[in-house]
Amino acid sequence: MLNSNSPPIPLQATIMVVDDTPDILIQISELLKDKYKLKLANSARTALRHINDNIKPDLILLDIMMPEMSGYDVIRELKNNIETKDIPVIFLTAMTSVEDEKRGLESGAVDYITKPISPAVMEARIKTHLENKAAADFIRNKNTYLEAEIKERTKAMEAIQDVTIFTMTSLAETRDLETGNHIQRTQQYIKALALELQPHPRFNDFLSQQNIELIFKSAPLHDIGKVGIPDRILLKPGRLTVDEFEIMKTHTTIGYNAIVKAEEHLGTQVDFLQFAKEIAYYHQEKWDGSGYPTGASGDDIPVSARLMALADVYDALISRRVYKEPMPHEKAKQIIVEGRGTHFDPDVVDAFCAIDQTFYTIALTYSDNEKDLDEKSTLIKITLGNQT
Repeated sequence: MLNSNSPPIPLQATIMVVDDTPDILIQISELLKDKYKLKLANSARTALRHINDNIKPDLILLDIMMPEMSGYDVIRELKNNIETKDIPVIFLTAMTSVEDEKRGLESGAVDYITKPISPAVMEARIKTHLENKAAADFIRNKNTYLEAEIKERTKAMEAIQDVTIFTMTSLAETRDLETGNHIQRTQQYIKALALELQPHPRFNDFLSQQNIELIFKSAPLHDIGKVGIPDRILLKPGRLTVDEFEIMKTHTTIGYNAIVKAEEHLGTQVDFLQFAKEIAYYHQEKWDGSGYPTGASGDDIPVSARLMALADVYDALISRRVYKEPMPHEKAKQIIVEGRGTHFDPDVVDAFCAIDQTFYTIALTYSDNEKDLDEKSTLIKITLGNQT
C-alpha cells in the first residue's frame, strides 16, 4: 500500500465493467456505483469501441469467456495500443484453475478475481490497483516533464556553445580578413571527411555521430590563436621571413592555452572544447612528425586534428592570397595525394580522394570570389544531369 504522501486516486475514478451476463453487470454496478464512475459493456466489441472513442477508464474489470471476442482478445488489443496499454485490467471470471490464472496474468492483467464475486475482495483489489496506477501515472508524468526539461536545457547549452564559437571565431576573423569564408569551408570539409571515414575500422569507434557534430562545431576555432600574433606578421602582405614564421607558428599554442583558460574558468571540462583544443594545438602537425608545435606523428596526432590538417591545407591551396593566385582543384588534389603518408594520414587522404568533388563543391559554394558563382551553377547542372 502507498503512504499518505502518495499520489491520490483521481476523484470519482472511472471503471469499465465488461461482461456478457446482465446479472453480473447489475451486481457490480450496485457494489461500486457510490464510489466510482461506471461504464458498462455487455460485449468485448462494445467495450473497445467506447474505450477508443471516449475518455479512457482508469481501470477495467473484464470477463474472459465472452462470445465473438474473449477477454484475452480484448487485453491483447489494449496492450498493442499506446493509448490504452497502461490501463490496468482485472480479469473477472468463472475460470478457477491455476493454469487459467497463470495465463490471465501472463497476458497482461494486473489481477485475477474468480466468480462468484466476493465484494470485499473485489473492492480491495480495485482500490490497490487504482492506487498503483495513480503512482505510475505520477512517475510517468514526472519523467515526461524531466525529459522535456532536459531537452530544453540541452538546447540552451548547445546555443551557448554556438554563441561561444561564433564570438571567438568572429574575433579571430577581425584580425585576419584575408581568409574570407575559410572558416566555413574548412568546417564543411572536415565534416565531409569525418562522414566518409565513419565506416572505416580505424575510425568507426571514434567517429560517432555525436563526435562528428562536436568536431564540426569546434572546427572554426582552429586558428583562434592568431588573435595573439602581432599585426606586422599576421597582416604582412607577402611571405614571412624565417623569424616571422616562427612567431606565426605560436598561434597553435596561443589558441590551445586560451581554450584551456576558458575551461579553467568554467571549472570543468567541456566535450566540444576538448576537440577545439586538439584542433587548435595539433592541426599543423604532420603524419611523419615534421610538423609543429610538438612534432607529434602518426596516431599520436588526434583524429580531429588530422582531419583539419588536410582541410586546412586544401583550402590554403585553392584560395587567393596577396602573394599567390588560387590553385585549381586538380592541382591541389595532386599535392594532397603527394603528401599521403608524410604530411597526412594515408587513410584520410584516401577518404579525400573518394569525395574530392564534394570538396570542390564546398569550395565553390563558400567561395570568396563572385566569379566562382557561374562555375558553381554549371557544376550543379552537371550533377543534376548525371542523376537523371
